[in-house]
Amino acid sequence: MAVSQRVKRMVRVDQAGEYGAVRIYAGQLAVMGDRGPHSAKIREMEAQEVDHRAWFDRLIVERQGRPTVLQPIWHVAGFALGAATALIGPEAAMACTAAIETEIDKHYTEQLEELGDEDPELAGLIEKARDDEREHRDTALANGAERAPAYPLLSGAIRLGCRLAIKLSERI
Repeated sequence: MAVSQRVKRMVRVDQAGEYGAVRIYAGQLAVMGDRGPHSAKIREMEAQEVDHRAWFDRLIVERQGRPTVLQPIWHVAGFALGAATALIGPEAAMACTAAIETEIDKHYTEQLEELGDEDPELAGLIEKARDDEREHRDTALANGAERAPAYPLLSGAIRLGCRLAIKLSERI
């Protein structure tokens, strides 16, 4: 099967995003431990992100793609973002999730529209991941994301960073 550059780019950026999500939750849990008010929820969301990452890890190989060269940066930056928001407090950790998942919902929806019928397996995995990310966003909002200190500023900064990470990971 000939794989388009568009599909390879989609798989690369999606794998990078799921990789980053796992690192964010690892950073949050490193600070909060198992006794934080949202630790159990974060562990559940992290487990789903681990599954998503495994899907895209597999697809990189099957679609003859490659991970982004920025993965070492996302490794550190994801953990640092998770740890920093958890240090601010549990609501800030939830604000981080809400902000990122808002952007990922948009990103995955755009990908599904762009992909059309080109790769039904990829489309199915993106749709499933998008549905999980929407659930994570809703969980974060229900658990106090909007009560985080300086929520509009924090959310806006994280969303901007997420959009930048997407654009960079698509390209390199």
